[in-house]
Amino acid sequence: MLRSGLRLRLVWVMLGALVPAPLARAQPGAREPVTQPAQAAPLKDTLGRDTPRGAVLGFMNAAREGRDDVAPLYLNTSLRDRAAVELARKLFVVLDRRLPPRLSELSDRPEGSLANPLKPDQDVVSTITTASGPLELVVERVNRGALGGVWLFSRKTLDAIPDVYDEVDLVTVDRFLPGFLTRHRIAGIRLFEWLVLALIFPVSYRLTGLMGRVVRPVVVAWRRRRGRTGELPANLVPGAIRLLLLSIVIRWLVASIELPLLERVFWSAIATMLGIVAVAWALLVLNRVVERYTQRRLQGIAHGEIVAMLRLVRRVADVLVVATSGLVTLHYFGVDPTAALAGLGIGGIAVALAAQKTLENVVGGVSIIVDQAVRVGDFLKLGDTLGTVDSIGLRSTRIRTLDRTILSVPNGQIANVNIETLSARDKFWFHHFFGLRYETTSGQLRAIVENIRSYLATHPMVDPNEVIRVRFFRFGPFSLDVELFAYVLAGDWEAFLETQQDLLVDIMGIVERAGAYFALPSQTLHLDDARGGASSANRIGAARSARLEVPRQAVGPA
Repeated sequence: MLRSGLRLRLVWVMLGALVPAPLARAQPGAREPVTQPAQAAPLKDTLGRDTPRGAVLGFMNAAREGRDDVAPLYLNTSLRDRAAVELARKLFVVLDRRLPPRLSELSDRPEGSLANPLKPDQDVVSTITTASGPLELVVERVNRGALGGVWLFSRKTLDAIPDVYDEVDLVTVDRFLPGFLTRHRIAGIRLFEWLVLALIFPVSYRLTGLMGRVVRPVVVAWRRRRGRTGELPANLVPGAIRLLLLSIVIRWLVASIELPLLERVFWSAIATMLGIVAVAWALLVLNRVVERYTQRRLQGIAHGEIVAMLRLVRRVADVLVVATSGLVTLHYFGVDPTAALAGLGIGGIAVALAAQKTLENVVGGVSIIVDQAVRVGDFLKLGDTLGTVDSIGLRSTRIRTLDRTILSVPNGQIANVNIETLSARDKFWFHHFFGLRYETTSGQLRAIVENIRSYLATHPMVDPNEVIRVRFFRFGPFSLDVELFAYVLAGDWEAFLETQQDLLVDIMGIVERAGAYFALPSQTLHLDDARGGASSANRIGAARSARLEVPRQAVGPA
């Protein structure tokens, strides 16, 4: 008991500390704040007549459920009791048979759609066809005191309802069907409608496929007249065309037969979904056909890297088709996709940040393919790596090195480094130096230079449009250096090496025919007596020299 009492005291102390200031006891001399009286919130109409859509749907539900005491409250009429109930029933029959199924287009705002600024308190529900011409079904906003403005069917519309009611064909198929097919309903739709959807729809889809057998002889005759050969597909009427035909037929039947509004909404939604699926299916097939056609056109041009690009473009196009179909479906059913798009945008940013490196490589691969900076089969130098491009993907490029290994390089790195494509050269630089011995005379040197220049100028593999230079370059440490400068026309590296070999061998022959020799690295050593050369033996030794020759390559690249 003692413990319980202590606990209660602690609870009361805590509650006293949490009591807000306005509830606490006012201190002496403190002024109480003056509070403004709260404005009364507007009353909400319990019948849903705050908006045009709420008024129409509320009236349809009340009339369908047989609530004769509620249905007349949606009418702006002076009729009362039995006359008002009878008018409400006639209005329900007209709306149920003639109102278009797109109820989602009705305004769901308290102020209405404001389609006509001159009549802001009126909203057109729909326009129906009558014997005397088109009739606008209008709801108008009427002031109901404390409730404020509520939307009711206008007096002008109600005056025309009795005449339109007499035009409505009330013939129904219910008397020709068993009772359990019309009495039982699923989601407000008769069981008969669901059986039609489950049985007749697949049969109709198969029957539309049989149209291909009728069209096949005509197509075969046309192809034979045009001289075209090749086997035709098994089914000449694709599935997308079948669904589109069924959608058109359902819409035509819904427009031609006076069905209840709920059933017309049901079949209209089915037809719309079939049309959306058919169009999306056809676009996906078109993307695949375009991809294959482009691959066949580029197959002989050796653009193998385009295949990966086409695959990416097709996948992006497929995603756009599916996403657009989903957005159109949401819009048809009155769902605002703005929130979903905003969520996808935030999710896309998160995915982009998480897959930054992958996206960088993909973008780099796209830039490589578009710019054609690297192609399959190119022999290139990437950093310290020499090799041939084996394949170009969306993420990485594979290079076969000189050691016959495969090196995979991310496309993001390739897009940011300098690439030297050796196989793209149209001509090769022939640039060498060779040295002649110092025993070579000036006449020999001049003859060698002139003969080599004439030889290079007349050689068929040397480009005559480029500079051909053969010059005595300098006095080297142990040789007279001569420079060779020209460009060789060759298709690849192997052809250049073969041509270079012929040029170097012929240049050696020119030097030999001139009586000169290629220089080797050498040194001359002079030996002198330490006493200044007093004896003849020392003088002879001082005049004696020794030449040390070390073999080296006579002609080599610069």
